[in-house]
Amino acid sequence: MARPTMAQDIERRIKELIIERGLAPGDPLPTETELMRLFGAGRVSVREALKALQAMEVIEIRRGYGTYVGSLALTPFAKALAFRATVRHRQGRQGLLELMRVREALETGLVGTLAGTVPAEDVAVLRGLVARMEREAEDGRVARATDRAFHLALYAALDNHLLSEVLDAFWTASERVREDLDDGHQQPEVTCAQHRAIVDAVAAADGERAAQAMRAHFDGLRERLEALPPRAAGGPRRGPSGTRSAHLPPPSLAFTGVREHD
Repeated sequence: MARPTMAQDIERRIKELIIERGLAPGDPLPTETELMRLFGAGRVSVREALKALQAMEVIEIRRGYGTYVGSLALTPFAKALAFRATVRHRQGRQGLLELMRVREALETGLVGTLAGTVPAEDVAVLRGLVARMEREAEDGRVARATDRAFHLALYAALDNHLLSEVLDAFWTASERVREDLDDGHQQPEVTCAQHRAIVDAVAAADGERAAQAMRAHFDGLRERLEALPPRAAGGPRRGPSGTRSAHLPPPSLAFTGVREHD
């Protein structure tokens, strides 16, 4: 096993410092000079470590103000999932299908435990979102943002922030890859009916029916993905002249920002 570099060791020690001092997102961290003195390291190694931690959203560097504990969000995790699924798909493997199966397993297992425990006001929110879907369906398409809001609201009663972030990370990753594959949404009337069935089962405290309704919600997407032909394994794109091209990936694979999700 290769020994960690000086910068990697500093990354680890900064994480330990955050834990030991009980720091929270937004709290200030020692300055670059103070970190150099604290760890007995050079400026180049400290800066390299800080840049790596910033990419992971462990820290936030505010130019002219200092360094702070970052949001600790799972955005980098979602980006990594999306990139992995895209690479596997371009190798002729079912990367997106793998993502959807994990998400299906999580949501199908969770929704059964929710039945009968969702407060009346939360059920009202879910029914309101289904009503919004039905209005959107009249225009021919349920907005992915509404669908996403429904799933986030469904698990709000669990009051588990990490769970919400993990589910949203899988959602974000799957949607980014679906955009690249140009995978269409289900028929809007089917989407509305499936979400309505989920709410009805949860409100009726019927865990088994709720799990079945959630599974049915994933059936259509899973079937489309299973039928989707994978792209040629390792096939580089060719330019207009037929020459092998090393162009950058399409915009949906740039992962430069969070988009509206299903």
